[in-house]
Amino acid sequence: MTQQQWMSLLGLANRARKLISGEELVIKEVRSGKAKLVLLASDASANTEKKISDKCSFYKVPIKRVENRSMLGQAIGKEARVTVAVLDEGFARKLQTLLD
Repeated sequence: MTQQQWMSLLGLANRARKLISGEELVIKEVRSGKAKLVLLASDASANTEKKISDKCSFYKVPIKRVENRSMLGQAIGKEARVTVAVLDEGFARKLQTLLD
């Protein structure tokens, strides 16, 4: 996995308005079935990690871990973000291959 590639792709998805960031908004998108992939920072709190991973497993949304919250925020041009939902199937597929 090259860090630069997935971060650039995430930034592109953000500019295309195919991303939602923030714990509650991500959970809402997972519930509605719009989220195609969820990215979770490895330094998320245990409570947040459990909540997000439980929702994703129940609604069968793939979840990927990234190094830390500042990297996730930097990729989308915002301050630190703990979790991000990708709403586009194409972006989600490509991100999954880059993060595997």
